[in-house]
Amino acid sequence: MEEAFHRWIAASGSIRSNVLMGIGLASALLLTIHVLLHKREVGTAIGWIGLAWLAPLSGSALYLLFGINRVTRRARQLAVPPSEPAQTEPPQAPAIAPAFRALDHAVRHITRLPLVAGNAVRLLRNGDEAYPAMLDAIGRAQRSVALSSYIFRNDRTGAAFFDALVAAKARGAEVRVLIDGIGGGYFRHPIYRRLRGAGVPAALFMHSALPWRMPFLNLRTHTKLLIVDGATAFTGGINIADENRVGWHPPNPVRDTHFRIEGPVVRQLAGAFARSWMFAAGEDLHGDRWQPAPASDSTALAGGTAVLAGGTAALAGGTAALAGGTAALAGGTAALAGGTMARVVTSGPDADIEKIEHVVLHALNGAQRSIRLVTPYFLPSEVLTIALLLAATRGVGVDVIIPRASNHRFVDWATRAHVGPLLAHGVRIWLNDPPFEHSKMLVVDETWCFVGSANWDMRSFRLNFELNLELYDPALATELGRSMQAKMTTRLECAELTRRSLPVRLRDASVRLLLPYL
Repeated sequence: MEEAFHRWIAASGSIRSNVLMGIGLASALLLTIHVLLHKREVGTAIGWIGLAWLAPLSGSALYLLFGINRVTRRARQLAVPPSEPAQTEPPQAPAIAPAFRALDHAVRHITRLPLVAGNAVRLLRNGDEAYPAMLDAIGRAQRSVALSSYIFRNDRTGAAFFDALVAAKARGAEVRVLIDGIGGGYFRHPIYRRLRGAGVPAALFMHSALPWRMPFLNLRTHTKLLIVDGATAFTGGINIADENRVGWHPPNPVRDTHFRIEGPVVRQLAGAFARSWMFAAGEDLHGDRWQPAPASDSTALAGGTAVLAGGTAALAGGTAALAGGTAALAGGTAALAGGTMARVVTSGPDADIEKIEHVVLHALNGAQRSIRLVTPYFLPSEVLTIALLLAATRGVGVDVIIPRASNHRFVDWATRAHVGPLLAHGVRIWLNDPPFEHSKMLVVDETWCFVGSANWDMRSFRLNFELNLELYDPALATELGRSMQAKMTTRLECAELTRRSLPVRLRDASVRLLLPYL
């Protein structure tokens, strides 16, 4: 009897092994087919297929969690995906300098959005300048407030925004708040609950309370955007948290840059928020509350003509001189607020191409004199690395400013393993001393600026939903250039990298293999 029992156990174990082997082989085969059909990058495809056959069950589980882009499938349910513009064919852009016409043509083709003139852009440093301006705008809101943030903490700063949003709703303004499902706290998101409890419509972007029902764990909305009455907008890199109030001397201060925008490009920003809100909450935001109708020609120009000279407008008594053409504004003629030409560039895993990365590529390839950028995380893809190398080798001054120590140690390790070829070809990399600098800015040839939420890493360029703003404004470029110059004090040299011990170099190189997810 005992011998028969042992034989039954052995037979059962053999059956279970055969069943698991069959499930593993089937999983590996199905995963391989899916990868071959849907993964464009050869290295990524080989990696997933290799993992599937080496560890069929765990590899398949990881692929189901991180490897499948369900956002595109979900986005097809919408008339317009969250990172796709609504326009079909952009109107003619304003006249710009000949050196930037090719870039404008490329970005127009990528975004299918027009470059619009007549915008006013103001730089705001840290939460110390940005938060009071944002709260003041919310306090004046009469029709609508749209707020999107990756992080919205339930601290003193978060409480101030909560009070302002609740007060705006009490005045009769429509209020919508979009918070990322991970950045806002995966298991606990108190500010979201407080907003909902106060009757303020709020949504968590791609979130589920159950981890095994969270199919979008690796795909986040990184956008920071506030739009008030469809007329005034704020965007850049600043989240909503006490740590951005550098003047308060928090334990872990974060320096950052934000921008206040007025003018026709606010319509594009409002459209970007509306698509994200539709994607997350299923509500269509339309009407004059959210996107006021463009003003008539007579209202926009007050009976005068607009003339932009090299991206700056002289508005004297309602007349501006436009060197070489007229400004075609998105959806009509909107009221002019300043002399900056601007365009919104959104990107996300729902789009067929990585729009922000491609815009950056065109800007780097067209640079003639200088490229300056500041970013908290610097892990560019191979194609962007090559573009920077080529720019430096053709004589363009290339300066990259990164933190001496970021808030993610793994990223710092991977960066040290990643930047050797850039240094060897003349790219200057500068180490910015603490406090941690979270700004994301690119300036090309002292004229073209690219600012917003996107970091210089594959997560921002390929996985996250991001929003950047393209700006043609020499005066703003000069202001940003001065800000960058002040951070260029300590240069990273090749010798510093070669002095790393072998264990440290192996550590850094190993972490670099995780580049797509850092």
